[in-house]
Amino acid sequence: MKKEDKKPDLVVFNEETQKYDAALKPYGTSASSPVIKPTNTATWTADGVRRTNKILKGKFDEVRKEYEALMEKFHYNDMLYNAKFGFEPIFGEIYHLYNNKKNEHFLSIIAPDQWDLEYLGSFRLNTDKMWEKVDLKPDTEE
Repeated sequence: MKKEDKKPDLVVFNEETQKYDAALKPYGTSASSPVIKPTNTATWTADGVRRTNKILKGKFDEVRKEYEALMEKFHYNDMLYNAKFGFEPIFGEIYHLYNNKKNEHFLSIIAPDQWDLEYLGSFRLNTDKMWEKVDLKPDTEE
């Protein structure tokens, strides 16, 4: 391009189409046009981060609770399968776990209110052969 063909900075000339196209631009092209100010997105971003963190924390707490419940089930099942017992447990029946005088875990059908051994909990064997903890009510004998 020759120096004579160069348009002044204030003139909006499209060199590809060889036309003056100031009216077609999506923004002001003259010195008297309104100032283009970038939108302040800091509050929008902060709100998005806060909401996202709240949702993710809630989901994390749910997963943590599920993990803790799973670990508790694992602990009880490990303890019960390693306990001593002289019978074959029946699905759906409630059994009681105790600590004997030798500090060994053993499983019994005798309820905790019927003797003075260290009671560790009551459990039911489900059809998946997984032990589930059972909360006995104080006035209930099972």
